[in-house]
Amino acid sequence: MARIDYVDDPNAPQANSVVPSVVAIVQDDKGRLLLIHKTDNGKWALPGGGHDVGESITETVVREVKEETGYDVEVETLTGTYTNPRHVMAYDDGEVRQQFSLAFRARLVGGEMQTSSESDEVVWLTRDELADLDMHPSMRQRIDDALTADRPVLR
Repeated sequence: MARIDYVDDPNAPQANSVVPSVVAIVQDDKGRLLLIHKTDNGKWALPGGGHDVGESITETVVREVKEETGYDVEVETLTGTYTNPRHVMAYDDGEVRQQFSLAFRARLVGGEMQTSSESDEVVWLTRDELADLDMHPSMRQRIDDALTADRPVLR
């Protein structure tokens, strides 16, 4: 399913749903960040996705990282909340979702790298290597907040 992100765009379509979602900031023992190349919008991103009925929000983090990257993680801490009503994501099925995302730092505990229907590449990159990637500014914000803030950021 294709997706277009709109931020502070007066021509953006009106949101018709809100789905709590998560992203995981995972670093390896060399300090590199785990990233995926998303199939829905063609951009680089942190692994993550929507919260499902019947699971805790930390279970969502663990499940989404496993589904998109093949890796097993353990959630360490919340690094930020992101609920900008001026950031909407329009999907080709007619859903227009208002941003509602929780970012968590997670620790790698196992698994093996693999792609999925949502990720056609999985990589470990240094922070400096992120500069030239086609990445939505909201992802860069989550990474910066997680790596620099001394407590969770509320946005």
